[in-house]
Amino acid sequence: MLNSINTNPGALIALQNLNATNTELATTQGRINTGKKVATAKDNGAIWSIAKMQSANSASLNSVKDSLQRGQSTIDVALAAGDTITDLLTKMKEKALAASDTSLNTASFNALKSDFDSLREQIKKAAENAKFNGVSLSDGSTTKLAFLSNSDGDNFTVNAQTLALAGIGLSDADTLTDATQAKTMITTVATALQSATNKLASLGTASTGLDMHLTFVGKLQDSLDTGVGNMVDADLAKESAKLQSLQTKQQLGVQALSIANQAPQSIMSLFRG
Repeated sequence: MLNSINTNPGALIALQNLNATNTELATTQGRINTGKKVATAKDNGAIWSIAKMQSANSASLNSVKDSLQRGQSTIDVALAAGDTITDLLTKMKEKALAASDTSLNTASFNALKSDFDSLREQIKKAAENAKFNGVSLSDGSTTKLAFLSNSDGDNFTVNAQTLALAGIGLSDADTLTDATQAKTMITTVATALQSATNKLASLGTASTGLDMHLTFVGKLQDSLDTGVGNMVDADLAKESAKLQSLQTKQQLGVQALSIANQAPQSIMSLFRG
């Protein structure tokens, strides 16, 4: 080996190795600090780009879930109104049946008529007030509502089911006038009750479908997040072990550089008498 005070090949090699170790150490420390093996495009451009796109898709599903949850609430309110309306119709049928009894006196008949009319008005109020965030599936103000179903902006459509009087075959004019008409009203109310239950069944089916889709969206989001994690997350146990190894290697590199820098001093012995 050349004995020179101008060039020290051993020190240069030791310095190169030490720099390489320091670079690896910085990378490992960065992974431990961020928890990611691909934190920026500089780490791995292709993987970083894919991960960013998938993360964006996952984040956009939060809006989809919010929309579907609003749909759930809107349907739940309509179902609650529907349950109330079917109960009221059942009571109206009872009143009509009681009023069809020809042995009733006028006072008793009028009391039944008053109850019947009151129940009819309550149906109107239940249908009108069944709104969530100002939107209703039961008051006849809309034919359908569309909620987000995916990150591309496609929709999950729910058909409205009008539970107001007109929607179930009744009107404001329906009342009890005499026993004969009351008997006819029994059939009218029974038909309205059947219509209401059919509409509630449709809303229930839509609610079940929406619930299942919301569950799917949640699972899809979890899968996307897991996939992104597999691509960019660091194995901290592995990185921790590597950190200790590199720290030891760094200390040895510093020692090797120190030894290499002392080599030119051996030339001084040539000048001693």
